Amino acid sequence: MIVKSPGGSIFPYHYKGGEIHCLKYGSFHSNSESLFNLMKAEEAFILGQIRRLAVWVDFYETRLTKEVMLEFAGNLARLESHIIKVAIVGDYFSRHRLHRYLRKQAGQFTVPIQYYSDPEEAKAWLVE
Repeated sequence: MIVKSPGGSIFPYHYKGGEIHCLKYGSFHSNSESLFNLMKAEEAFILGQIRRLAVWVDFYETRLTKEVMLEFAGNLARLESHIIKVAIVGDYFSRHRLHRYLRKQAGQFTVPIQYYSDPEEAKAWLVE
């Protein structure tokens, strides 16, 4: 039986001999309310898992306002005990802005986070 997460991703997603949990936070444009609802649903889904996960986050075509970055940082902080590492993909400006914001919050996170423009590179890093 195929299990899907609230965002519609196959769970777990098998990639090159490893497993990834994909968070589809892309294509929300400026609709932060819908994005926040999905983040809450994904958070509940991940907290319900008995294993730690390698997480791939898609932020393509989502406007990363300060409010969105703050909510995402809180989301990561609450999920930290269930995450091995995080790969974030998106366009250069969004990735760069999010990286700067999360770096300022660095004391909150101990899981490795990497930023990519190529989704395949991000997935490969997660399963290394």
